[in-house]
Parts: sequence; structure tokens; C-alpha cells
Amino acid sequence: MSVLEIKNLSHRYDDRWLFEKANLVVNNGEHIGVVGLNGAGKSTFINILDGRLSQDEGEVNYLGGVRRGYLDQYATVDGSLTVMEYLLQAFDYLYAMNDRLEAIYTQMESAQGEQLDLLIKRSASLSERLVTEGFYDLESKVKKVANGLGVNKFGYNAVIANLSGGERAKLMLSKLLLSELDIMLLDEPTNFLDVEHVEWLVKYLNSFKKTFLVISHDVEFLDKVCKQIVNIENGRIKKYSGNYTRFTVQRAEDAKQYEDEYNRQQAEIKRTMEYIERNKARASTAKMARSRQKKLDKMNILSTPTEITECTFTFPYVDVNAKEFVKIKNLSVGYSYPLIENINILMNSTDKLWIRGTNGVGKTTLLKTLMRVIAPKAGSFFIHPEAKILYLEQDLNFDDKAMTAVEYYSLNRPMDKASKVRQSLASVGIKGDLATKPMVKLSGGEQVRVKLSVLTTTSANLLILDEPTNHLDVIAKKALKQALIDFEGAIILVSHETEFAKDVCNIIFDAKAK
Repeated sequence: MSVLEIKNLSHRYDDRWLFEKANLVVNNGEHIGVVGLNGAGKSTFINILDGRLSQDEGEVNYLGGVRRGYLDQYATVDGSLTVMEYLLQAFDYLYAMNDRLEAIYTQMESAQGEQLDLLIKRSASLSERLVTEGFYDLESKVKKVANGLGVNKFGYNAVIANLSGGERAKLMLSKLLLSELDIMLLDEPTNFLDVEHVEWLVKYLNSFKKTFLVISHDVEFLDKVCKQIVNIENGRIKKYSGNYTRFTVQRAEDAKQYEDEYNRQQAEIKRTMEYIERNKARASTAKMARSRQKKLDKMNILSTPTEITECTFTFPYVDVNAKEFVKIKNLSVGYSYPLIENINILMNSTDKLWIRGTNGVGKTTLLKTLMRVIAPKAGSFFIHPEAKILYLEQDLNFDDKAMTAVEYYSLNRPMDKASKVRQSLASVGIKGDLATKPMVKLSGGEQVRVKLSVLTTTSANLLILDEPTNHLDVIAKKALKQALIDFEGAIILVSHETEFAKDVCNIIFDAKAK
């Protein structure tokens, strides 16, 4: 049974079609991964499905009575609430049901005869449903799900205003799962989860009986949870059976077939236009020329085949040779109180360190301490005086929302010529119009590429990278991993992606709360 039908969906972004007359049927119980290259329109598609964005044309029709929800990691949350108060909002419908039951009890006090019998039946029905749905033990129900995502680590009495961005993301995901919806729309749910909680989410989603659509660039995650893949490409939205690995094989075949179809159509258009030009002025053939023009006008012109935008990341190296390149001794990091204590790490000038641990434990705080943005709470650290550091922050914040990729690059590299700017951006896949669009109009993956383009033009011997793979598509992620493997210097990497980090790093530090 279908729970969602999309008919002739069309939507333009700037000067191009993301989808054009696209159709899709989603059936009850399907577990769907939504994929596409950076900038393909995945988040736009999900926002249209949730009604947050209006499509230019077409219909999005849900089965009547279907309850849906969207994981928006950037949504505004009432910071004055405690964690438990926020999570209990997932059961507002049960609280409303309980209010109706209390109102019936009040009416029963003065009711008689048939009216009383009717009220008794209604109250029994409501009371039974409240028991069945666990209303009288909601906190236990909340903790069963939220503990799996590590919410217990920062506490149910914690005030939301005091939580980190990653902790809020976990909180919002927990609430969505607790809402027991018919359709869940998930946009990069693993971005702020550590390995342990990703595995818990995999088990939860595999046991989920209803429908979900999930955007993710984590191939391993998609392979584990998805039974169907929806690919956004060439203005089309196409569904494939099977996990991501199976999809890649089918997609390659379809891409070749589409390219052949496009080339045939372009050849036909060229022949037709040449015929029209030759014959439109001659009286004897003008009628035929007009007929060909009408046929051409009615033709459904295929979009130019998606160009696989290759990335090349190369981090120039400044030579240094030191056995004690980074030395951390009994270091404690935090803000008003320590998050991680007694950190002891020794790195030479070629070591690559993976910092892993639960979200919110203080991994980013540790990096900011090493960058001297935050003062240490106790202990000390030493970074070799010949260290040339490049630092990539996790947050995609830009002071000027109207700044283009070219302007952002030039602000950070003011001595580079215009040709060098364009060349550097193009090497990471930011070509043509993308380079002159405001940064806020680029996808998350495109924004990360721009930031990395600046870093790859500066020589260094120590890279400090905070979740660099967030938002990157498969192509960019593969290129970045190879660049980090090839880098001759030291790396300090925070990452939640096991396959990526273990291929790059030779040392692991498990960040644990005090």
C-alpha cells in the first residue's frame, strides 16, 4: 500500500532544474536511502516532502491520516526546557487524550442513565488506550530510546540551553523516534553520533515497521539500514531495489543508458534545426519546416547528463622531523568545569591521531584547546615551534551570508590571483556558477569543499580536522581520505566515521568524560 505519491514534481533552484516532472511512489514499510552528489537537491527534496518548501509544479500526496516527522538538526528548540520535558512532548497526543478522559470523569459526576453509560464506555476505551500506549510509564519509555542515543550521558534534568549542538541533534532525533510516526524524514542522522550510537540506530531502524527516507553520505550506514535507494540525478527521482552497494552497479548502467539517450536526442535536435534553417524561407518547404518546429517545441528535452565532479585534495607539506612533535601531559579541557581530564598523548611529526568518543564528551573542546581558542583547565601541552598548523572547524558558519565562494577564498588568501582562485576552487569541484553563488546557497558538502580548497593552498605539517567528512559526498570523501593518507605530516582527526578514520590514522585516543 502506498503512503506517499509524488506526481510530476518540478523544482528550480537558481537557473537549473533539480527535478523536472519527476514521479515516485513510496510504499508502507519501505526503508529508503536518498542519495545524489553534493548539490543534487537531496535536502530540498526532503523539505518539499515535509511541506517546509513549496515545489514549483506537481503534487506531493500522503495517504490520509499518515503522521510524519522531519529531523531538522538546525531547528530552534526552547532552551528553557529540560531534556525530559522536551522528550515528553513526543507524547502530547497522549496528554491530550488524558485531558479528555479527565473531562469525561468530571461529566460522569452529574450524569445519569444512558448518558452515564455512554460516558463509562468512552472512559473505558480511552483508559485502555492510555495503558496500551504506556502513558503511565512514559519516562521509562523515553529512556529506553534516548539512552540508546546517549542522551543519558548529559542527563535528563539538563537544561537544553546548556547543551552542545551535537547533544541537541541527539535530543531531536530521540524525540522523533519516540513519536512513533508513520513516515520519518531523516537528514544526515549520523552526523553527530559516535560509533556506538550509530550501531544502536542501525538496529532501531532495521526493526522499525513503518516507513523512513534517510539522506546520508555514510555508505556503510546506508548499506545496513536501506532496502531501497532513491537517486536524484539529471532532474529525475528514481527508486532502486536493494542497498547502496547494489544501487551503484545499477546506477552505472543507467547513467550510460541515459548518456546514450541524451546524445541521440541532441543529434536529432541538431538535424531538425538544420532542416528548419534550410527550408523555412522556401515556399515549397516552409510548411514542412513549421511542422518540424512544432515537433521540436513539444519535445521533452533531456537535462545534460550529470557531470561527476572529481575532487583533488592535496595538502602541501613543510618538512619537519621531531620525535616529540605534539606532547600532551595530564591535560584537562572544558569550560566552567572539565569535560575530559588527564589526557596524555605523544605524537611524532608523522603520526596521525584519531580522536573518537561519544558526542558531547569534549572532542571539539580538546581541539580548540590545542588551537589556544580555549584555555586548558589543568595540565599542559606542547606543540613543536616549527609546526605549521591548518585547522578545519566542524561548524559551517560564515560571517557574511552574501559572500561567494570566490570572495571567501580571496578573503583567506588575499595574495592569490583571480586565476589561482578559480583553479583552486575548480580542483575541489566548485566550478562555473557555483564559484560565484553566495555560500549559503551552496549545499553543505559544497561549503566544506570551499573551506578545504583554502586549506590545500597552504603548506603545513600538522592538520587538525574536526569531522571533515560531514556533508561530503562519496566522491569528495574518497579524495579527501587519499589526500590525508598521502600527507607526510601529522594529523589530529576527530571523526565519527570508522572506515574513514581507521584507514588514515595509526594512533587512537578514546575521549571519555571525567
